[in-house]
Amino acid sequence: MFDIGYAESRFRPPEIEHRYGPQVHLLDDALAWTELAQLGSPETTQPLLGQLVAGLYRHLARVVLATELPRARVDVPTRMNASSPQAVYRGVALARSTEVVTVGIARAGTVPSQVVYELLNQLLDPACVRQDHLFMSRETDAVGRVTGAKWHDAKIGREVAGRILLFPDPMGATGSSIASALTHYKTRLDGVPARCIALHLMVTPEYLRRVLLEHPDVVVYALRIDRGLSPGEVLQTVPGTHWEKERGLDDHQYIIPGAGGVGEILNNAWV
Repeated sequence: MFDIGYAESRFRPPEIEHRYGPQVHLLDDALAWTELAQLGSPETTQPLLGQLVAGLYRHLARVVLATELPRARVDVPTRMNASSPQAVYRGVALARSTEVVTVGIARAGTVPSQVVYELLNQLLDPACVRQDHLFMSRETDAVGRVTGAKWHDAKIGREVAGRILLFPDPMGATGSSIASALTHYKTRLDGVPARCIALHLMVTPEYLRRVLLEHPDVVVYALRIDRGLSPGEVLQTVPGTHWEKERGLDDHQYIIPGAGGVGEILNNAWV
């Protein structure tokens, strides 16, 4: 018999209150906040930093996939089926035929994308899962202010029609890289994606403003909003209430409080 308790899933992750709009999901997760504090500490280097990034993305990816991926009815016999014909799970699961692309943006996004890719291959039909790779860096002006993102190379499958695109990139700072990647996937490849979802450890108000202005359809998940350079009275209000006064980037477009150069520390490479 079918158990009505598993006829559908209403899963939604807990979120902090904010005013950035329905496309933004800021998770209420004290365990993740604890690990993010460890990640940003000056004492945290490899191998711990790499372990924290991978673990946080395994957690974040599970939340996002459980919330955003289509579901389907399944009938899966268990090991007890040999002795009991009723030993069959009949209920909802993620639809294995869902076509998904995870986009690895080097350098900081390489490990997160690999984590997401491996999880997708476990949960879905591997024939429906793809990993793309982008190589880009910040473009800055004479005083070090970020002006955009410069592409160096890419390995991308051309077909995106009907696919869910995932962009797991730890630090949502200025939004230049994600905005550039989203524009490319929407305008330069074959077909229209079903949905574009960005997965971040930390984001700034400036990031959200830019990405949502250029791509109002993108869905953003983050474990923390960093607006540490905002006036004290603004920090006492619900995030997004005074969005125009919020500030999370210093004069060189690094996140405050942030975690420093995560891509550099992940790779022990300081260029």
